[in-house]
Amino acid sequence: MFGLDLTAGRDGLRVLRYDARGHGGSPGSVDPTDYTWPALARDLLTMLDEFFPGRRVHGVGQSMGAATLITAAVAEPDRFASLTLGIPPTAWEWRREQAALYDLAARQVERWGGARWAEKTRQPPTSPAIDPGRPFTVPDVADEHLPAAFRGAALSDLPPRAEVSGVDVPVLLLAWPDDPSHPLAVAEELQALLPDARLEVAQTPSEVARWPRVVGDFVHRAGN
Repeated sequence: MFGLDLTAGRDGLRVLRYDARGHGGSPGSVDPTDYTWPALARDLLTMLDEFFPGRRVHGVGQSMGAATLITAAVAEPDRFASLTLGIPPTAWEWRREQAALYDLAARQVERWGGARWAEKTRQPPTSPAIDPGRPFTVPDVADEHLPAAFRGAALSDLPPRAEVSGVDVPVLLLAWPDDPSHPLAVAEELQALLPDARLEVAQTPSEVARWPRVVGDFVHRAGN
């Protein structure tokens, strides 16, 4: 998303990347409940059981990936040594309007297809931190699965605040201003809730470009 690779070029880190259900090369379904954040968190925890059994990992995710990590950490906090949450999405009282937009997007994709939907709804970036020259991309989800993915997103929200506040591992929050889909207010709320959280706010594309270095330094410190 937005061309971000939060672990790019970080020597000394063993990085396992994966495509979420229905995204990229991962199989999908037409059942919206398969794309809710709790379902995606279960997918993540199952993958960790396979590749890192009995080991704690440093979780790094952005947008939906950040929500997946929070949900997974609430369910099984002992699985994580740290969390890096890039541009957390809408949640709690900020979620209702975004959920309605996802429901609308599902209907539009059914009518137009994913590529045409992406082109017709394309908007210039609202945040000064987003590079206006970034390549235009469409969701890496098959048209047959995309409506269900949007409806699953509409059904999703973060766990209650009281449960999130119990995630007691080092957390790095990365955010930018003026992005309604990834409100700075949500990142600030998470910083206030989480016992050991640090928030970095980028105001320019050059500051965003430094995020991989920030993430690498954070993970190395959290691992010591």
